[in-house]
Amino acid sequence: MRRVLIGLSLLLCATLPPTTYADDGIAVQDPYVRLVPPGAPTTGAFMVISNSSAADRKLIRAASPAAKTVELHTHLNENGVMKMRPVPDIEIKAGGRTELKPGSYHVMLIDMTKPLQEGDEVPIDLTFDDGSTQHIAAPVRRIQSAPAMPAAAHGGMKH
Repeated sequence: MRRVLIGLSLLLCATLPPTTYADDGIAVQDPYVRLVPPGAPTTGAFMVISNSSAADRKLIRAASPAAKTVELHTHLNENGVMKMRPVPDIEIKAGGRTELKPGSYHVMLIDMTKPLQEGDEVPIDLTFDDGSTQHIAAPVRRIQSAPAMPAAAHGGMKH
């Protein structure tokens, strides 16, 4: 019976549309937070942000009660070494979309306030350059195919 219930739950989850948040021409689709090992102080939040308006927009800030510090980040190749760095904003072109994904732009959650478990939802507030804010709930997911984000990658950064 337990297997049947688990199977039905998985089937239901697979048929649900991805989570979408929309406001003022900006839509946030499929947000999630990477599950990290217990005790890991940082993780990343990822999503797709679409802009159906006629003007370019920028994500300028993110905040979450799940972390003491939240920053917008990207990966840069510096002399053959991939490094994460904070960025002042993330642009979403008019009529376009920007994917926040592992190895690229992402929302960095630093100094987690409590350990995360798969299936938890992390509240995140996204603020855009026009002053609008979107409140999203990003589920915590185990990511198998993406490279790990070691805490040491941020060792030289000042927060």
